[in-house]
Amino acid sequence: MKTPSHLKTLLQLAALALLPTAASAHQPQSGDTFQDCADCPEMVVIPAGSFTMGSPKSESERSSVEGPRHEITLTKPFAAGIYEVTFAEWDACVAAGGCGGHRPNDRGWGRGDLPVGNVSWQDAQGYVDWLSGVTGHSYRLLSESEWEYAARAGTSGRYHWGSEMSPEKANYGEKVGQPSPVGSYPPNDFGLHDVHGNMWEWVGDCWNSGYAGAPADGSVWTAGNCAGRVLRGGSWINVPRNLRSAFRLRYDVESRLSYVGFRVARDLD
Repeated sequence: MKTPSHLKTLLQLAALALLPTAASAHQPQSGDTFQDCADCPEMVVIPAGSFTMGSPKSESERSSVEGPRHEITLTKPFAAGIYEVTFAEWDACVAAGGCGGHRPNDRGWGRGDLPVGNVSWQDAQGYVDWLSGVTGHSYRLLSESEWEYAARAGTSGRYHWGSEMSPEKANYGEKVGQPSPVGSYPPNDFGLHDVHGNMWEWVGDCWNSGYAGAPADGSVWTAGNCAGRVLRGGSWINVPRNLRSAFRLRYDVESRLSYVGFRVARDLD
């Protein structure tokens, strides 16, 4: 028996109502990964949330610049690079006429999927500006609080896996003698690789020798010594103390060093 035409129409409308709308189908979910172009960094969605930034006074080898501890609340999710930006990704920017034409020295280690080094904070800004232009999305450096939130991935210890460093977990202390290809070590629970070791990572914030007066909403701290910017994560040349989740360092915005690179963030539309 045929279904009456008016009933068929109602059934079709009901079925359509169950389908996700175009907007809802594209709402990012925590842990989603994406890549905005073939040469763009691979990104993962970091959930909104709160955490306590800095190290407790009881943490071994802590520095006074890691306090006072304070609560940070990120009300919106954002995307972060799964890996540190690679030479291949940087070279694509240069080939397209971006990044000021700066071709960083790889010291003979090779390029490709090695993390880019010898890039200053200003160079990193040039890269995210280029990336924003070619994709139509808002790319930037992570803020310092976003970086620590993403690196900790819900943990509160010295490293995202616990209290002890291990050569199976990260590239540090010149044990390898150079940077490792991105993704060589296990990710944290948010899916980020090399938040400890491999390369120091530029973040957006101006340098301050402590957190008194720091933003509590996850935004970039634009006050302080802005000729010096914050670096996070430690590198392949550093001892375990410098790789801790709370450790922070300052370099001048024009510094180009073989153990300093960066990771990108992207605002979600």
